[in-house]
Amino acid sequence: MQYKEICFSAMEVVKTAAAYVREQHENRQGLIIEEKGRQNFVTQVDKEAEKILVSGLSELLPEAGFIAEEGTNNSRGEQFNWVIDPVDGTTNFIHGVFPFAISVGLTAHHEVVAGIVYEFGLDEFFYAWKGGGAWLNGSPVRVSEVPRVEQSLIATGFPYTNFKYLEQFMQSMDHFMHNSHGLRRLGSAATDIAYVACGRYDGFYEYGLNPWDVAAGMLLVREAGGLVSDFAGHSDPLFGEHIVCSNLKIFKEFQSVIQKIMLAP
Repeated sequence: MQYKEICFSAMEVVKTAAAYVREQHENRQGLIIEEKGRQNFVTQVDKEAEKILVSGLSELLPEAGFIAEEGTNNSRGEQFNWVIDPVDGTTNFIHGVFPFAISVGLTAHHEVVAGIVYEFGLDEFFYAWKGGGAWLNGSPVRVSEVPRVEQSLIATGFPYTNFKYLEQFMQSMDHFMHNSHGLRRLGSAATDIAYVACGRYDGFYEYGLNPWDVAAGMLLVREAGGLVSDFAGHSDPLFGEHIVCSNLKIFKEFQSVIQKIMLAP
């Protein structure tokens, strides 16, 4: 199967969904907001954008199933599944704050083989396919070359529904505030991971995530020369609850610090 062609065709579907989301963002008056849980929101825009993605991607690869955040289609494929988040950063979207993004990944037997993150604020398409490198708006991207955590800029995400690691998380923030160039939190994990892939951030970690938050970004980082794991160092965090990613040079140091702090009893 030609993953490059699938990736580029999927980007056209994402563009259609993005046009709808952008129009709705510019006319947010009367936005209907529902709570899926405490501080966990969904709007009609999320649901309609997901329907656009599901419809277009179904035509592109009829045998593929879906793992979709809003559940408009969760039929599973035997080999291929699209993992989609129609609006990653819904809280930002609701408040008119960038970034927020569309994230689409294609898995083949649980391996991500194509990934797209479209970030609205800077109008940026990040995309990758297995063996094809990582790209941003037509230009290849690579992870950074920063050699040590103390020289790095780290991104993370604050917990908003799952607080079981909160004490450890606060300790990790304290550590990186004192031992890096600083911490950033944008509110869109898909965007954060894409920024690691293109070298804007040197590392990212977060817990409480879902497959649709990380699928596309995982492939972007790997194809850009970086490494991805869960907090414990296992190499496949797609269906786990936490993720670490960084450039190759700081990964061992970065991951070991996070494991020591975040998984402490």
